[in-house]
Amino acid sequence: MKKRVSIKDIAKQLNISITTVSFVINGKAREKNISESLTKKVLELVAELNYQPNALATSLRTGKTKIIGFLVDDISEPFFAGIARRIDEIASSLGYKILFSSTRNDTEKAIELLQIFKDRHVDGYIMALPEGLEEEVKRLIQTDAPVVLFDRYVQDVKTDYVIIDNKNSTFEATEHLISNGYKNIGFVTIDTAQQQMVDRLSGYEAAIKAHHLPAIVKKIDYVSSSASIEEMVKFFKEEKQLDAVIFAANYICLDGLRTFRKLGVHIHKDLAVVSFDDFEILEFCDPPVTAIAQPLEAIAENIMKILLNKLKKAGRPVENTQVSLPTLLNIRASSLKK
Repeated sequence: MKKRVSIKDIAKQLNISITTVSFVINGKAREKNISESLTKKVLELVAELNYQPNALATSLRTGKTKIIGFLVDDISEPFFAGIARRIDEIASSLGYKILFSSTRNDTEKAIELLQIFKDRHVDGYIMALPEGLEEEVKRLIQTDAPVVLFDRYVQDVKTDYVIIDNKNSTFEATEHLISNGYKNIGFVTIDTAQQQMVDRLSGYEAAIKAHHLPAIVKKIDYVSSSASIEEMVKFFKEEKQLDAVIFAANYICLDGLRTFRKLGVHIHKDLAVVSFDDFEILEFCDPPVTAIAQPLEAIAENIMKILLNKLKKAGRPVENTQVSLPTLLNIRASSLKK
């Protein structure tokens, strides 16, 4: 096996000190008054020998691993995948690696994954906070570990977070349907205490109340897609007066579309449809489905801006930053006037 090139090898070949080579490799040549000619020689030899720094040794020396932990329910979901992709781009450009993990709504698995992050000594944590992990995250924050939450937050967990204006988003979507003549608007969500879902329901209820219309809410005890569809089949059969429906998340909307196919329900002709979260499939429905689009790039960029600032000021007190971003209602044929 070919021997790994070390700083010592480079120093010996150039007949200079290991410290000098280290300063050059770490970008401190000018600061340490190392000549341009010597700096050039070191960098040329580093490239020629394909020197790769030992990550473990570097982390022991600096106390930094250049690794960030990323924890969400399901990274395959379009919303999480879009954010993960942009975060990875930003992190890679700055020399960071991301450990991507999905909890699959399993609290025990989430706790195990968090422990793995700790064991790997990640520099920071990015999380869509899973239910049941609140106390674990509080303890993590108390150790001064940089933690940035997104998508959801818990009011008594004091940390940085990036969210969107969930309440106003569903308020506007409901108002849009009402202005187009719909009077019996259903809202399908999950039975949860997650703050983002509570806020989405609250926005719908506020708009319905303002127009003195009936609130028709279905809360699904979400276990699986098949179970969700069974509950929706029953709901739509019972609520025959519905002329519109808002689905509170993309995976709920997908199950709703599958339910419509099962029941022979036609989008717009039988029921106007709005989805919270926009994703590619909705544009190819017949007709295309109106959706509340979250600003994925802006969410990712704000997350990384906050986290990098915390990493830069590690060990020093930094005030928590809370960012709430607006959404965009992409109006399509599924919610046109009756």
